[in-house]
Amino acid sequence: MCQSLLNENIRFDSSHKLRSFPNNIPLFVARLLSSHYFLFALHTLLFLAICYIAFGVRFDLNFYGENKDSVLPAIILIVGVKVAVFYINRHFRDVWYYATVKNLQRLLLSSLISLLIIYTARTLLLGRLYLPLPRSIPLIDAMLTIMILGGLRLGLRMIHEDVRPKFYGNNLKKSLLIGANYEGAKLAAMIRSYPEMEYDMVGFVTIHPEKVKSMIGSIPVLGHFDHVIDVAQKHHVTDILVISGVLTGKQMRTLIDQCQNAGLNLRVIPQIEMRLGNRHIPIRDINIDDLLKRDPIHLDAAKIRELVDGRRVLVTGAGGSIGSEICRQLLRFSPATLVTLGRGENRIFFLERELKRMARGEEIVPVIADITNEERMNQVFETYRPEVVFHAAAHKHVPLMETNISEAVRNNINGTKVVADLSDEYDVKTFVLVSTDKAVNPTSVMGTSKHLAERYVHAMSRGSMTQFVVTRFGNVLGSAGSVVPIFKEQIQNGGPITITDERMTRFFMTIPEAAQLVLQAAAMGNGGEIFVLDMGEPVKIVELARDLIRLAGLPEDGIEIQFTGLRPGEKLYEELYFESETTLQTPHPKLLAAQHRSFPIEEVRSQIETLSRMCDAPNEELRKALKTFVPEYKPFQELPTETQTPRLSLQT
Repeated sequence: MCQSLLNENIRFDSSHKLRSFPNNIPLFVARLLSSHYFLFALHTLLFLAICYIAFGVRFDLNFYGENKDSVLPAIILIVGVKVAVFYINRHFRDVWYYATVKNLQRLLLSSLISLLIIYTARTLLLGRLYLPLPRSIPLIDAMLTIMILGGLRLGLRMIHEDVRPKFYGNNLKKSLLIGANYEGAKLAAMIRSYPEMEYDMVGFVTIHPEKVKSMIGSIPVLGHFDHVIDVAQKHHVTDILVISGVLTGKQMRTLIDQCQNAGLNLRVIPQIEMRLGNRHIPIRDINIDDLLKRDPIHLDAAKIRELVDGRRVLVTGAGGSIGSEICRQLLRFSPATLVTLGRGENRIFFLERELKRMARGEEIVPVIADITNEERMNQVFETYRPEVVFHAAAHKHVPLMETNISEAVRNNINGTKVVADLSDEYDVKTFVLVSTDKAVNPTSVMGTSKHLAERYVHAMSRGSMTQFVVTRFGNVLGSAGSVVPIFKEQIQNGGPITITDERMTRFFMTIPEAAQLVLQAAAMGNGGEIFVLDMGEPVKIVELARDLIRLAGLPEDGIEIQFTGLRPGEKLYEELYFESETTLQTPHPKLLAAQHRSFPIEEVRSQIETLSRMCDAPNEELRKALKTFVPEYKPFQELPTETQTPRLSLQT
């Protein structure tokens, strides 16, 4: 069964004791072989022995005779040069049982340099009169050095990786790794080499048919993904390991079902960028991100770096899920200054600490400010002079904004106007508005407020030197207040899981995916575009809930699901475009451009000023004004009654 196990960080530290050996012998050997003094002495002794053997090979074991006077000076010369060259090339710091191709390349290079120096000394410095050394001796010595030192290193690595794990016998869990690629080969070799991880790597399963029956390293590719269960049963496998990102969400769902039916454990290994800096392989349980995984996003890093590198960048709403991830992603492209602006002091405080740990010389500036406070925001722009602005600050909770319309107008519309106006005034190069699919044919106050924010930014692009760009996408998986954390909490409390309607679907994207595509849109934009992120296929919320129940290790009927009816502002499905919008392909396959009807800037300013003056008016008056300015807005109260589903429940 696909068990719900505790997450683990499984170390492969070389000093770990073998359970079958007493008295810490492997630990003692590991420390001895890592000692610089021991390696210096060992190399010197080996160089002496190799040089002696070279003379024996050259003179058929007759070291003396007419050449006896040259043997000792030649040995001193050869060994002395090799010790010096190998010391300079840091060979005495290598751990032999971690020998790699790079180590062997350095061995070849050091041997070649030593050979050239010895020949130079023989020919130019000492001459035949003082050192009648046969030309073949240094060459034989160099060849023996490469063979003996290289053989010893490879032999120790073979013992460490192939012989040592055999002492663990039947304690290891037979495993298959899905991902027959370069990263998979390195991971499989690590897992095989370190029995402390408790996995016996039997072979690979691949999604590429042409790789079946091939060998990657010394590990066979045993079958195709479509036959993974047959392969597992044939080789008596108990665990399936999969590298995160190798499978799509649909494939991962299929694999979970198959593993559950076959009684196999399924675990995930994070991608290599998530492991950098750690000396462990954090094998973990399946999570909901794996089930919604799409094809990996390939960024045009050069274009993003051209926009960000060396520039002053401001991120509003930096304490939020999207804003904070944009900040993390921005540090990859070396901004000179990163200004993180938000209203919540605690979030900005902890974000600053995190970003400073990640920074490589970039200046991190935390700012506490309210985007609706024009005077304070002017002070921020005057002080830091941002060149690129990512505007992620917004109220996003749909039902809350239905009863707090004035705050949606004040923050989402007026706040966007303040930041956009200042960006134009202070000659910001690029301004990016982070918008939402709820702005399309809105049924909520939140969606309508973001629609008007889009409209204003789009109108600003027509007469400004600043490149104003809009990015529009759907729900962000795992963000604060989103459905996944709520469902998890309900499952922990024993249920029920509450869903508004069995038919409800949503587009989902992970936080890193959304932030990366926002950066890509910013780099591609020339001003005036509304970029729509490719959200893949919509996901039924009820299926998402069922997936979370299964991932919690509970039986399918263990948690009740209740359908409560649509809440104010909600709709059954989201849309990414208006019917009147034309969609255009962009150079990036994950981004589309929506051509929206333009509004004169004076008209949009007038609408926003009217709403600003009404901010303290009753909700219904504000709702009526919003509907006047955005005819596509259909308030929840005006939706057909069949979309407002009555309460019912089912046991899943």
